[in-house]
Amino acid sequence: MADRHEVCTVDQLEPGDRTIVEIEGLPHSVGVFNVDGEFHAIANVCPHQLAPLCEGTLTGEVVAENVGEFEQTRSGEIIRCPWHGWKFDIADGTSLFNPHAVRTRTYETGVEMPDAEACAYGTELAGDEPPIETYDTEIEDATVVVYV
Repeated sequence: MADRHEVCTVDQLEPGDRTIVEIEGLPHSVGVFNVDGEFHAIANVCPHQLAPLCEGTLTGEVVAENVGEFEQTRSGEIIRCPWHGWKFDIADGTSLFNPHAVRTRTYETGVEMPDAEACAYGTELAGDEPPIETYDTEIEDATVVVYV
């Protein structure tokens, strides 16, 4: 079973943001990214010349179907190495120029909610249905976790 490492709360890592963390037992740091509400973790090392990959520029891809017609796609899903510009998919660590042979390590991530019992106020419902008046609620302090 993978070791669990708490990184931050969900609120501390907004969409488009990243944080770089040291994880005990790893020879390199790990970049944790929020890509449109999905969390991804990759090794902070470019396989080319061991540059700090996660310090690079977040970017996307340019697609051109015809000459002079192009569009930006996958915005914020690609990290570009700060030393030599190699690009990697944040979700799976594959390189864009040679996805079958070059990649960087990725790690499983998760979002853990606080223990529901610890959040309860001790009120039990009478019957099978909730009371007529209900209120929208939100659990705060969900934690982003990396599993190594």
